[in-house]
Amino acid sequence: MAGSPQVSIGVLPAGGGNDFASAIGLPNDAVRAAEIVLLHGRASCLDAAHVRTADGTERLYLGGGGVGLDAEAARYASGAFRKIRGRSRYLLSAVRALWGFQPLNVRVSLDDSAQGVIEAKALLLGVLNTPSYGAGLRLAPEANVQDGKLNLVILQHLPPLEIVRVLARAAASGEVRTRYLRRYAIARVRLETDRECVFHGDGEIIGRTPVEVSVVPNAVRVWHPARDKA
Repeated sequence: MAGSPQVSIGVLPAGGGNDFASAIGLPNDAVRAAEIVLLHGRASCLDAAHVRTADGTERLYLGGGGVGLDAEAARYASGAFRKIRGRSRYLLSAVRALWGFQPLNVRVSLDDSAQGVIEAKALLLGVLNTPSYGAGLRLAPEANVQDGKLNLVILQHLPPLEIVRVLARAAASGEVRTRYLRRYAIARVRLETDRECVFHGDGEIIGRTPVEVSVVPNAVRVWHPARDKA
């Protein structure tokens, strides 16, 4: 449906996370969301993220993607914990993924020459188009689906006590705050890891690193509440 201005998309938030629906102002109820859009909605062109993985696979996603701990957690969220709804599903998946997980040595090549290349030891690298993923985990609170940018988030390796603190706050409020978190607004990024890792987009495994991700402005027309700017 991308690149087809005559086609528009209506979203029914009936999934486990519903972060994209939240980003465009829809309530977390499929029937109520349908009523709002049908009676008071309008369609706008929104951005998407385009990813190309090591084997040449190319996909678009609308919300959040990444590599590292979140990609490993996505396996459990769609497997062992798939019947659990809401944020608990993703937090439990993250806790399970932490067991035996080794931080990644990453090399991040940014499109902005002033920012250049970043090398770090990280738990995860997220590339988001929406403020949250994982049912309200606000990893990129400044993200906007219409600004022609993506948000790169690097969560560096955390001491054990800091991991506990971050998970507790995320469980309570969805906020992810720590001095080990770095955020960048980007249009394009290349992610390389010291070992082969999977990359997910909107919770679905797409392929393996290295990956290149870029924004596709005005990629799709999506219906949303008319009173919202989306």
